Amino acid sequence: MSNDAVRKAIVIGVGPEDGLGGQLCTRFAERGHHVFIGGRTAAKVEALASSIGDNATAVVADATDEAQVIALFDAAEAAPGELTLAIYNAGNNTPGRIAEMEASYFESSWRVGAFGGFLFGREAVRRMRGRGGTLLFTGASASLRGRPNFGAFNASKGALRNLAQAMAKEYGEEGIHVGHVVVDGPIGGEKIKKGFPEFAERLGEDRMIDIGGIVDCYEFLYNQPRRAWSFEVDVRTSLENW
Repeated sequence: MSNDAVRKAIVIGVGPEDGLGGQLCTRFAERGHHVFIGGRTAAKVEALASSIGDNATAVVADATDEAQVIALFDAAEAAPGELTLAIYNAGNNTPGRIAEMEASYFESSWRVGAFGGFLFGREAVRRMRGRGGTLLFTGASASLRGRPNFGAFNASKGALRNLAQAMAKEYGEEGIHVGHVVVDGPIGGEKIKKGFPEFAERLGEDRMIDIGGIVDCYEFLYNQPRRAWSFEVDVRTSLENW
């Protein structure tokens, strides 16, 4: 493959290899992309890049830091090839009741869920304009509805979805496919299995979403032809109450 034919992908919000971000990087590297792995923890992104091999570059980047997000895209742009895919996978569940919530907690949830999505999405379309590409955002059931005890998370994920939809309409005519993946339920990866083993055991494998199946949704959106684009795909287990 010549340098001009190299496809590049950027994924931000990457933690362990056996997590959604890690598996997104692995899948698209296997499909021939050079993947730029963005995450806050150097040890994690470097370990994943080492595991993937020559098709990966680790970049320490906080999704809520404008300078670091720009630097991530600059690093990708400086490498040979064409940026064809950018995935915003940053975000953590932030439960809590509004009356007892500190303002800083709500703001932190919003910064990761919505503000970071703006920074990342803005840089992606700036680099893809004139050539086209795919920009995908990770959502949740919280993207679609408000629930008690999850006001901060609902607000941030709902804002991210609206941002993604606005961008899809703004930049579709320029050949930029913006999509949103609703991950409805706990993901069966390292985060829950090692971080919350008792909860994972109570759930059982059948109630945790298969990571490979989630990644399939991103790949499906990425491969859609311009005359048949989807904005949103949702994925859950057969046992999820939705």
